Amino acid sequence: QVQLVESGGGSVQSGGSLRLSCAAFGYTYSSYCMGWFRQAPGKEREGEGVAAIDFDGNTSYADAVKGRFTISQDNAKNTLYLQMNSLKPEDTAMYYCAASSIDYGGVPLRAEQYNYWGQGTQVTVSS
Repeated sequence: QVQLVESGGGSVQSGGSLRLSCAAFGYTYSSYCMGWFRQAPGKEREGEGVAAIDFDGNTSYADAVKGRFTISQDNAKNTLYLQMNSLKPEDTAMYYCAASSIDYGGVPLRAEQYNYWGQGTQVTVSS
């Protein structure tokens, strides 16, 4: 059974940094792409992910976070990370880790391309 457990969320001031982690259990990590998605308060979860990475380390980023966020992974620990710098109030959201077991031939960034999801960790950025 696939399980994804996020941690590292919290409250920071604008311009601050946070590092999110996602521990993965119950499957062969190398077979999956991993991604981060977010849902702002009072809104639907965004259809486009924040960032994604495949087992070889190829990455994709949403335009809104390029240059500020960095996705990485420790394959030996089956753990995914999201380093978030220069945070803005509009980054406030519940952040979800997701895994895709389907080979799309690239690094997918659409929510519908992911079939396993964590419970989320809250990130709040104050101005």
